[in-house]
Amino acid sequence: MTYKQIKWMILFIPTITVGIWEYVRHQFLLPYISMDLGNWLTPVLVYFVSVTFLNRLFHMLEKIQQELQAERAVKVALEAREHLAKELHDGIAQSVFLLSVKVDRLEFDSDQAKYDKEIFQIRKTVREVNRYVRQAIANLRYAATPETLTLQRETLSEKVKQVAEEVLVPIEVEWSIPDELLTPKEKVELLASIREAVVNIQKHAQASKGWIKGEPAANRPGWSVVIQDNGTGFKRDPDQLGDSYGLLIMQERAKEMNWGFRISSEKGYTIVELQNQ
Repeated sequence: MTYKQIKWMILFIPTITVGIWEYVRHQFLLPYISMDLGNWLTPVLVYFVSVTFLNRLFHMLEKIQQELQAERAVKVALEAREHLAKELHDGIAQSVFLLSVKVDRLEFDSDQAKYDKEIFQIRKTVREVNRYVRQAIANLRYAATPETLTLQRETLSEKVKQVAEEVLVPIEVEWSIPDELLTPKEKVELLASIREAVVNIQKHAQASKGWIKGEPAANRPGWSVVIQDNGTGFKRDPDQLGDSYGLLIMQERAKEMNWGFRISSEKGYTIVELQNQ
């Protein structure tokens, strides 16, 4: 029996009981039961019906409520796990991959100045990984720290250029979106999406060059960001992301932020586009 059925039965059963009792009393029992006694028996009869019949319905209702609470608890746990997986992927997995890229770069670099610079960058990335781990643990134990603190000191343009410089593939950045056009949360989410696209260029595209172009919309408030490379492209329909977890996260992030999201392969180029709708 569903919750709706139980609710309606609880509403109608006392009314129907009183109606049947009054009909029987007036049609068959008036010679034997006085009006005063019948009036006293009416609430007593309703009480016994409520105790014997409605008690079972209330028990079923409580059981349904407990099942709903259990389902909500499971849903909250799954959402927390998904959020943690996103944090780990965006922060730790990408940073560890970039560490491996920097180490590979050191093997072919004999310039001491560049060597020292790369060592500094590696140490910086290690500190970033450590911060991501601490933040992920903190988010499990306490309320999440507002993400708006991430981009306090540097402009988004500077952060995008840093992301482009972290990979071996040369990536040209053309950025004209003013920071005032994005909210702090939009900056965080957009930067994470750009980082994911750049890491994918390094890991999967086999590209010799990439481009990041961000510009404000021409005839309306908003912006668009295009990440493009000249790599191998998609071996399958780009709309079928399958097990590409990073791209799925980008798609979900765009959906949550109410952004347009498009992946395509055109004329030897792979294009990822994000747009403030």
